[in-house]
Amino acid sequence: MTDRRRSLPTRQAYRPGPPEPESRRIGPIAITPTGILLVIAFVGSVLYLLYAITVRDASQIPLLASGAAVLGIVFVATAVTGLVATWRSSVRGRDGRALAHAVIGGVACLAAAGCFAVAIILALVGGS
Repeated sequence: MTDRRRSLPTRQAYRPGPPEPESRRIGPIAITPTGILLVIAFVGSVLYLLYAITVRDASQIPLLASGAAVLGIVFVATAVTGLVATWRSSVRGRDGRALAHAVIGGVACLAAAGCFAVAIILALVGGS
């Protein structure tokens, strides 16, 4: 007679992976190409929204709607980057950092939803 029961999995010890490659840093924050692109996109879209606020003619509402949509896209990209960073941090055993990445990504996701809602409302108002 054979015993077909599976043995319970044992918990394996944490084995750290290869060390992270050295990168340029500003204090504890690593400078990455993705981070630089997100900062440039965020600053550009906020400047565009500020320009759209100063325009005083019939094209102001469509300009504000497009600016809010672009800012929403930037926040979606930030949320996806937060998701990837959360995964990487949790796999490496850095739970506190993973939680911080998750919170930042979640806030960015909420901001993206708000920007898209404003863009839709402005598009509806501008179309009437």
